[in-house]
Amino acid sequence: MSRKDAHAFAASLAATLMVSIVVFQAGDGTFGAVPADEIDGDEVQVVGEIDPRA
Repeated sequence: MSRKDAHAFAASLAATLMVSIVVFQAGDGTFGAVPADEIDGDEVQVVGEIDPRA
């Protein structure tokens, strides 16, 4: 997914689930979004975090 799509997806997830969502870039260059408590940090670079309560 593109970086722009990952941020849009993360914003939607954060608003729906009301949890912090991390946008990351994997080792292969792709972007993704997962809840902050599920990111383990292996082979990913965090590029943003969306907190629905902020």
